Amino acid sequence: MMRTSRILLSLAMVAFILVAVTPGTAQQPYYPVASVSIDMTSVAAGIGFSSGSGVLRYNGKRYLFKIDGLSVGNVGIASISAVGNVYNLNNISQFAGNYAAAGAGIALAGGAAGLTMQNQSGVIINLYAVQQGVQLNIGPQGFNITMQ
Repeated sequence: MMRTSRILLSLAMVAFILVAVTPGTAQQPYYPVASVSIDMTSVAAGIGFSSGSGVLRYNGKRYLFKIDGLSVGNVGIASISAVGNVYNLNNISQFAGNYAAAGAGIALAGGAAGLTMQNQSGVIINLYAVQQGVQLNIGPQGFNITMQ
């Protein structure tokens, strides 16, 4: 009984911290207009680099894209598979661009992580990832999406 209470309290604290450090959630519309799935590899020792590809599902069509990213304050190697929802997308041409987020998070072998990012056109992506490996994220993060 005590162990269950501690686990529930820990989960509640993690949920509170994720909401507190996730930027832009109050500005999002009530429903997503598209979805994404992403596969990336990240290598970091202070300043990190990520690259990968993804699929955007928008208006009944699939669009392939490429991702190149940068993070500051990372340590580790991770293989990242993520899914997410897209908000504020009115035209496919708005999707490509530089996405940025600020926050802190940690993922340990097999741990889940979440991240909200926004580009210069106001498009917001909420990503939910399951990462393999060990990676610590602290500080600004970002990536560039180019359509294929």
